[in-house]
Amino acid sequence: MDHPVQTPSWSEIDVDLGFALFFLFLLCLFLVITVVRCAQTVIDPYGSIPTSTYQEEQITN
Repeated sequence: MDHPVQTPSWSEIDVDLGFALFFLFLLCLFLVITVVRCAQTVIDPYGSIPTSTYQEEQITN
């Protein structure tokens, strides 16, 4: 006689599955942050570059 298969509740998730889901969540979060930053760079490529990359030199005549 077969026993009915019980599905685990959300409080009984396997530890390995919990770690896998946690790192999957971190990976997706990192991917979303990377996509947003790349989109900002494409929209405004010169926004993060300072207006003067060299020190201002005093020109005296």
